Amino acid sequence: MSAVRPLAALRAIAVLTALPLALTACGYGSDSTDDDPKSKVAAGAKKLSVDEVRIGYFPNLTHATALVGTQEGLLQKELGGTTIKPSTFNAGPSEIEALNAGSIDIGWIGPSPSINGYTKSQGKNLRIISGSASGGVKLVVNPDKIKSPDDLKGKKIATPQLGNTQDVAFLNWIKEKGWKADAQSGKGDVSVVRTDNKITPDAYTSGSIDGAWVPEPTASKLVSEGGKVLIDESDLWPGKKFVITNIIVSQKFLKEHPDVVEAVLRGSVKTNAWINGNPDKAKASANAALKRLSGKALPAEVIDPAWKSIGFLDDPLAATLDSQAEHAVEAGLLEEPDLKGIYDLGPLNKVLAAEGGKKVDDAGLGVK
Repeated sequence: MSAVRPLAALRAIAVLTALPLALTACGYGSDSTDDDPKSKVAAGAKKLSVDEVRIGYFPNLTHATALVGTQEGLLQKELGGTTIKPSTFNAGPSEIEALNAGSIDIGWIGPSPSINGYTKSQGKNLRIISGSASGGVKLVVNPDKIKSPDDLKGKKIATPQLGNTQDVAFLNWIKEKGWKADAQSGKGDVSVVRTDNKITPDAYTSGSIDGAWVPEPTASKLVSEGGKVLIDESDLWPGKKFVITNIIVSQKFLKEHPDVVEAVLRGSVKTNAWINGNPDKAKASANAALKRLSGKALPAEVIDPAWKSIGFLDDPLAATLDSQAEHAVEAGLLEEPDLKGIYDLGPLNKVLAAEGGKKVDDAGLGVK
């Protein structure tokens, strides 16, 4: 990624084969239930302009703002009597489908699905309204098979989903190495194997993949299984910062319920401040949320290194999103996009001003 344009074998095979059916059965996302009393609506709390807001996010540490914000009730507090209806997703394209279908209103999501969703709708379906996280993405490999980047040639490397943020980043890295890989099939000098993050550790231990370019905590799970970090994606970007998670909203919801959008943003800003001011408590809160969602907390050997590699911030790092769009174009996954209008940071900057924060920039890609 250039500094100029910053980004049990049978069991694994059986699970991979069943994955499309499983996703279809789940619909657009899995509804989350929130048993934590801190997330409950306070008695007598006044509703905003809508009874509920449907929020999507991933059970990933890179989405810890949403995890912690719901777990600690920080988002619900700002929404008053308007309740949160959460849904979780495994990759960005599925979440974009949910936004387009009207199944969710606001979502935490990666930059590449945001770009794809915006361009495919000709700029009519979504706006990016905030940043959320930077970093937390690594290439983890089998050290017995891969000792240097050059050893990746001829190997099978997993990414979470065709066209998702890590998929684009890895395809771009392959291209910058001078190698070839077909963006759609994944075949080439390196085989790109699209694999759900839940399945990737089993695929790795079975030997059906040789490594993976994945977000946390999947990366640290692979390390705990004997993998080695070959590349930390942060090292490939100027300033070691790049957007990994931002917040999107449907344009319809933004227009009709600006008070709700502002409340969610206020909750996000306050959650990020709480995370950065209380890193150990926030890590424990995120782990509690993951246990609630998945039934299992992350062990210390996974969550501790994973947590350290992610930065939580409100700035959407818009210039890096523009670069990621260019990477998708160069990989053949996207036609040259017109991203003007993809951002509407007015509500966020209003919230930041009220909280004593600095205004963030849209890199010339904001609404006029």
